[in-house]
Amino acid sequence: MKNILYLISFILLTLYACNDKNEPASKKKLSYEVKNNLDFNRFNSIITIELDELKNTFPEAEAFAVFEGQKEVVSQLITRGPQQGLLILIDSINGGTIKNIIIHSVATDSATVFPKRTQAEISIKNGGEWKGREYIGGHFENVESLKVPQEHTDHSGYIRYEGPGWESDLVAYRFYLDWRNATDIFGKTTHDMVLQKVGQVGFDSYHELNDWGMDVLKVGNSLGIGAPAYFERGKAIRVDSTDSLRSEVFVNGSIYSSVKTNHYGWRVAGNKLNLRSYYSIHAGSRLTHHQIVYDGDTDNIATGIVKSDSAQLYKNEGSTEAYGYIATYGRQSLNEDNLGLAVLFPADKLKQITADDYSDIVVLKPANKEVNYYFLAAWELEKNGIKNEKDFLSYVEQMAKELANPLSVSLKN
Repeated sequence: MKNILYLISFILLTLYACNDKNEPASKKKLSYEVKNNLDFNRFNSIITIELDELKNTFPEAEAFAVFEGQKEVVSQLITRGPQQGLLILIDSINGGTIKNIIIHSVATDSATVFPKRTQAEISIKNGGEWKGREYIGGHFENVESLKVPQEHTDHSGYIRYEGPGWESDLVAYRFYLDWRNATDIFGKTTHDMVLQKVGQVGFDSYHELNDWGMDVLKVGNSLGIGAPAYFERGKAIRVDSTDSLRSEVFVNGSIYSSVKTNHYGWRVAGNKLNLRSYYSIHAGSRLTHHQIVYDGDTDNIATGIVKSDSAQLYKNEGSTEAYGYIATYGRQSLNEDNLGLAVLFPADKLKQITADDYSDIVVLKPANKEVNYYFLAAWELEKNGIKNEKDFLSYVEQMAKELANPLSVSLKN
């Protein structure tokens, strides 16, 4: 009889321990209303609950679970940088409607591990040697951060695909971590993470169509898409002359990833600026958010997109209801198929929309030594992607409205 009682007690304890891996660590909770103030449905939107707000209710907590009713909502905790807080992915919300979510603290080892829908990486060669400005031999290994060697320049063969990369399930981007400092696009034919495959066998490999996609943009002397610059005397001056560069994978998460780069001693317009650049992306989105914080003095930060004879330019200065944008669409990809490009910016920060020989350009007014803007690319061969100019322009208009009208979040308790 005693053995039977022991057995029953053991079974009950086991069932209790395994009941629900998201069992709240305490009975405390935070309840919020999330409202879509626009009149159309929104998909894959991010909201952020500030760390201070979480700590006030859960002072000891290190992990959280978010629920809409009985359904767990995808989330990611970020504890540093400009985007820190609990990021919550609202997969869909109808126009003019409200969703209710509840946040609990959970034990760290029982927090849900969500499927990876974003990625950031830097990959360099080890085991070889420098011969002049070229790195010979060795094999690629991913690193968390990199101070760029003085020997490094374009086509040195040292950094896989020549710089950091970041991606969502829809699109991937990179920028050249050298004097060019232009931003490029990897179009994707899959929703899987692909950057780990890119450039493993040399530069030419990603300029041809692969099973994952390809490099779709010819950058040349332009800003590519969304690279920073200074506009002076009718020309966009890229961040091409610096004392040193240091880049790091700042966040590499399931629904949000970011690359941070310090550009020390950018010599421009008779000044020296130190830039901290954050390129970030979230799941289900083509948008890269570029946040630039700087030390020094400048009257503008410019950005833009590569000029193309094969694409029509559209521009909109924006309003209080929508971001401004410049956008192009046409057969401008390296695969000679349709590619849409856009840069979106707060309307009140616009100085002018202009151009030089290589790029269509937006010139922006910094505020408190900071500039924020977004850019996006949509390739014809994307899986379930945008296939024509009309749909692309509608998409850009929708993104412009969403950026100017983020989901509103109200604390209920």
